[in-house]
Amino acid sequence: MPARWTPSPFLHASAVVHGAAVLGTLAVPAAWPWAAGALVANHALLAGAGLWPSSHLLGPNLTRLPHAAVQRREVALTIDDGPDPEVTPRVLDLLDAAHVKASFFCIGRIAQQHPALCRAIVERGHRVENHGFAHSNAFSLFGPGAMRRDIARAQATLSDITGQAPQFFRATAGLRNPFLDPVLHGLGLQLATWTRRAYDTRTGDPERVYQRLAQRLGAGDIVLMHDGHCARTPAGEPVVLAVLPRLLHTLAERRLSAVTLSQALSQALSP
Repeated sequence: MPARWTPSPFLHASAVVHGAAVLGTLAVPAAWPWAAGALVANHALLAGAGLWPSSHLLGPNLTRLPHAAVQRREVALTIDDGPDPEVTPRVLDLLDAAHVKASFFCIGRIAQQHPALCRAIVERGHRVENHGFAHSNAFSLFGPGAMRRDIARAQATLSDITGQAPQFFRATAGLRNPFLDPVLHGLGLQLATWTRRAYDTRTGDPERVYQRLAQRLGAGDIVLMHDGHCARTPAGEPVVLAVLPRLLHTLAERRLSAVTLSQALSQALSP
């Protein structure tokens, strides 16, 4: 049985604020404006934490590889929003040619449409991770029931297709709310975000995308790119395909090894 979920100190403090506001208003009804103000401020802080993808305030969040992976000069390539029948096979070929591995955060409903492509990702030594079933832009507004149904449906779908249960979850655009941490705990998943983001769903300029990823790129970084929903270059090429060969060359020049998130963490736990 998994250990009982424990709220983060920030969530615990938030619960204390809510309790104090209610009890204070009952004890001194005239103080309700102060109680209401405290609650409004608290909810603003909760919303801000949810809008900050790398925040640890709402619960555990893998934003950087552990120290052991840094010592091994590892980085994690993570590729979101696929699988895409046009782009993903070419991404896989580029990764194979460079002898590196990546974690693909796949959308459950798209994986249902292209199951063979999901299986190919795993067969070629990469990992398929959980990016939700619907990939809704309103994910951060979901209640706990809707959030759990979406993530659990993706987990079941991806596990059935690949024969390998995802270990990590990434929210749409990295946005979330306080309900996510207990849901992930119950499903045995770990939240993972990133240290380097290309904004390659909006920027089709390969040079700008490359510079966003390569500038100060070093051991321990988690890189975010997209095979699904990726922007196009002025020539019409998916920008990930224009940038990835150069990025992989940069990793080799800097003597950095690209691994999956699972590899980085499992090796960190090895004796």
